Amino acid sequence: MNLLLNRFVALGLDAAGKTTILYKLKLGEIVTTIPTIGFNVETVEYKNISFTVWDVGGQDKIRPLWRHYFQNTQGLIFVVDSNDRERVAEAQDELSKMLSEDELRDAVLLVFANKQDLPNAMTAAEITDKLGLSQLRGRRWYIQGTCATQGQGLYEGLDWLSAELSK
Repeated sequence: MNLLLNRFVALGLDAAGKTTILYKLKLGEIVTTIPTIGFNVETVEYKNISFTVWDVGGQDKIRPLWRHYFQNTQGLIFVVDSNDRERVAEAQDELSKMLSEDELRDAVLLVFANKQDLPNAMTAAEITDKLGLSQLRGRRWYIQGTCATQGQGLYEGLDWLSAELSK
């Protein structure tokens, strides 16, 4: 089987669940994480695709470095903590800045609305609204509710990416 190699960058505010998602996909298990300073990079093979996923720390001090990971990126995986209502506007602001970057103009966007297991979590529809996803023009995007610790929704998101990349 011929694996297509694709490069993705996983971004989002700190504590959204990027590292947990990466290692759940890579190892099938939950790893104890600490705040990512810098990045983790892993190759995840799924169906016909091999994803190189760059999981870049989300703390505000290191967000200016995000743009250095955009080159040759086919897709952006943006992870949102669905329970963090106080910072969803900040997440929207960061996403909007990224999507205006020239290097990401052709990148597909997969949003993981993570932490859906928490009782106060916003739905994927609420997050779609708060991130302004419906207003995106000329951008292929998809939002998937997830619970990274249980692995729920992660493969559905990868299914969408896989289908988009084989178009």
